[in-house]
Amino acid sequence: MYVGTLSFDVLLGDIRSLKEKRSVVRPIVAEIQRKFSVSVAETGDQDLYRRAQIGLAVVSGDVAHLTEVLDRCERFVAGRPEVELLSVRRRLHGDED
Repeated sequence: MYVGTLSFDVLLGDIRSLKEKRSVVRPIVAEIQRKFSVSVAETGDQDLYRRAQIGLAVVSGDVAHLTEVLDRCERFVAGRPEVELLSVRRRLHGDED
Protein backbone atom coordinates (compact mmCIF):
# COMPACT_ATOMS: atom_id res chain seq x y z
CA MET A 1 0.00 0.00 0.00
CA TYR A 2 1.21 3.49 -0.88
CA VAL A 3 0.00 6.86 0.35
CA GLY A 4 0.71 10.07 -1.53
CA THR A 5 0.08 13.61 -0.38
CA LEU A 6 0.26 17.02 -2.00
CA SER A 7 0.28 20.36 -0.19
CA PHE A 8 -0.45 23.39 -2.36
CA ASP A 9 0.35 26.96 -1.35
CA VAL A 10 -1.72 29.23 -3.59
CA LEU A 11 -2.11 32.96 -3.99
CA LEU A 12 -5.61 34.12 -4.84
CA GLY A 13 -6.44 37.00 -7.16
CA ASP A 14 -8.21 40.21 -6.16
CA ILE A 15 -9.88 38.94 -2.98
CA ARG A 16 -11.10 41.39 -0.33
CA SER A 17 -12.86 39.16 2.18
CA LEU A 18 -12.89 35.64 3.58
CA LYS A 19 -16.30 35.15 1.96
CA GLU A 20 -14.81 35.88 -1.47
CA LYS A 21 -11.93 33.53 -0.64
CA ARG A 22 -14.36 30.71 0.17
CA SER A 23 -16.15 31.29 -3.14
CA VAL A 24 -12.87 30.59 -4.96
CA VAL A 25 -11.37 27.82 -2.81
CA ARG A 26 -14.47 25.67 -2.20
CA PRO A 27 -15.18 24.99 -5.90
CA ILE A 28 -11.54 24.03 -6.48
CA VAL A 29 -11.57 21.63 -3.53
CA ALA A 30 -14.93 20.14 -4.60
CA GLU A 31 -13.83 19.66 -8.21
CA ILE A 32 -10.55 17.98 -7.21
CA GLN A 33 -12.48 15.58 -4.99
CA ARG A 34 -15.09 14.83 -7.66
CA LYS A 35 -12.72 14.58 -10.60
CA PHE A 36 -9.88 12.58 -9.03
CA SER A 37 -11.56 10.69 -6.13
CA VAL A 38 -9.05 11.90 -3.55
CA SER A 39 -9.35 13.29 -0.04
CA VAL A 40 -8.86 17.05 -0.19
CA ALA A 41 -9.41 20.05 2.09
CA GLU A 42 -8.29 23.59 2.77
CA THR A 43 -5.64 22.95 5.41
CA GLY A 44 -4.11 26.29 6.29
CA ASP A 45 -4.12 30.06 6.04
CA GLN A 46 -7.86 30.15 6.71
CA ASP A 47 -7.58 33.62 8.24
CA LEU A 48 -5.71 35.19 5.29
CA TYR A 49 -7.69 36.65 2.38
CA ARG A 50 -5.32 36.07 -0.49
CA ARG A 51 -3.51 32.86 0.53
CA ALA A 52 -4.71 29.30 0.84
CA GLN A 53 -3.17 25.96 1.70
CA ILE A 54 -4.86 22.98 0.09
CA GLY A 55 -3.90 19.43 1.02
CA LEU A 56 -4.84 16.15 -0.60
CA ALA A 57 -4.15 12.47 -0.01
CA VAL A 58 -4.39 9.37 -2.20
CA VAL A 59 -4.09 5.69 -1.28
CA SER A 60 -3.18 3.09 -3.90
CA GLY A 61 -1.72 -0.36 -4.23
CA ASP A 62 0.39 0.71 -7.20
CA VAL A 63 3.02 3.47 -6.99
CA ALA A 64 2.72 4.25 -10.73
CA HIS A 65 -1.04 4.87 -10.40
CA LEU A 66 -0.44 6.97 -7.30
CA THR A 67 2.13 9.14 -9.09
CA GLU A 68 -0.19 9.57 -12.08
CA VAL A 69 -3.07 10.78 -9.88
CA LEU A 70 -0.81 13.20 -8.00
CA ASP A 71 0.58 14.55 -11.28
CA ARG A 72 -2.93 15.10 -12.66
CA CYS A 73 -4.05 16.89 -9.48
CA GLU A 74 -0.99 19.13 -9.58
CA ARG A 75 -1.57 20.04 -13.24
CA PHE A 76 -5.23 20.76 -12.47
CA VAL A 77 -4.42 23.26 -9.70
CA ALA A 78 -1.57 24.83 -11.69
CA GLY A 79 -3.93 25.36 -14.62
CA ARG A 80 -6.57 27.24 -12.63
CA PRO A 81 -6.62 30.88 -13.83
CA GLU A 82 -8.02 32.28 -10.56
CA VAL A 83 -5.06 31.12 -8.46
CA GLU A 84 -1.29 31.35 -8.68
CA LEU A 85 0.47 28.19 -7.51
CA LEU A 86 3.35 29.32 -5.28
CA SER A 87 4.63 25.91 -4.17
CA VAL A 88 3.79 22.23 -4.07
CA ARG A 89 5.06 19.72 -1.55
CA ARG A 90 4.79 16.05 -2.53
CA ARG A 91 5.26 13.10 -0.20
CA LEU A 92 5.09 9.37 -0.93
CA HIS A 93 4.85 6.80 1.84
CA GLY A 94 5.17 3.05 1.40
CA ASP A 95 4.87 -0.01 3.62
CA GLU A 96 8.49 0.39 4.69
CA ASP A 97 7.92 3.86 6.23
